Amino acid sequence: MENQKKNISKTQYAYEVIRSRIVDGIYGPGHRVVIDQIARELKLSAIPVREAIRQLESDGFIQYKPYSGAIVSKINEAEYLETLTVLAVLEGYATALSSKTIAQEDLKRLEMVNEEMNEALFNFEFEQFGELNRKFHSIIYERCGNSRLLEEIQQAWQRMSQVRQFGFTFVPQRARESVKEHARIIQMMKERAPFAEIEEFARQHKLNTAKAFQERKVEPKIEQSVTRFL
Repeated sequence: MENQKKNISKTQYAYEVIRSRIVDGIYGPGHRVVIDQIARELKLSAIPVREAIRQLESDGFIQYKPYSGAIVSKINEAEYLETLTVLAVLEGYATALSSKTIAQEDLKRLEMVNEEMNEALFNFEFEQFGELNRKFHSIIYERCGNSRLLEEIQQAWQRMSQVRQFGFTFVPQRARESVKEHARIIQMMKERAPFAEIEEFARQHKLNTAKAFQERKVEPKIEQSVTRFL
């Protein structure tokens, strides 16, 4: 029983190490994951590493290719961009709706979350940045008062997660601009800007992400894997 617990612990350890390297962009899309090499590096046998890779395959992080073995999965770029475009329209309208009734305490929460995003970016905590980004937008669109619209947005977010699983959509310069645009959205809601202006700006905010992703320059270790950033 004790040996079984140790084996589970070793498998989880290997899983976390490999997963973090994928999320941090150390293992980029198409990177070949060599079991024996990782086992030697982590001072483990091949068995827990192999089990960890199977879990990662189940989670969508890794796929097996003929003659290559285990490689880091690639994002479906076309589906990602299509879903992001739909989300831009939905969230733009939801943001404008929410601006009519959003409370001061919610605006303060948005400011705090946006500041946390800025700190996460400064500290290279990219996965945290993505989680905070989703929290930021959730605070807004959950106040839209339209349950059907809210459901469609949540389904779009779910599709985004399924498409990219773990990212490969992070564009550093876009992340900095995103924080600035968030601040502008907060200011517009504080000032009770016209409905159409808020909708247009919030929609363009998402479309800017799509544009940055399309125009990104892929360089070694620059195309990071955090996402969850929109």
